Amino acid sequence: MDAVDFPSNMDEELNILVKKGYYPSKSDLLRDAFRVLLNTRSELKISLAIELYLVGKISISRAAEFAGTTTIEFKEIMAGRGIVRETEGKSAKEMDTKLEKLGIV
Repeated sequence: MDAVDFPSNMDEELNILVKKGYYPSKSDLLRDAFRVLLNTRSELKISLAIELYLVGKISISRAAEFAGTTTIEFKEIMAGRGIVRETEGKSAKEMDTKLEKLGIV
């Protein structure tokens, strides 16, 4: 984790909560605070899910789950923000070969 600079009064408040046993460490306190932030600010949670998906850190289904939506809703949210998803499709020849192997064609 990168070092974080807090105003002295905030640092003191964090230290008090740790010292009194509410959290085992500042890191645990900050992780909990971040989780609460994302759970109370759904727009931030959705934006983070989109960014994680766009940089390839998580799949679209995991991003939807993270954002608290269905995959279809998540795709609609991305479309509403003008984000175009690139998808890979198999060539017609590859699809024909597979259908032939399955005995469908």
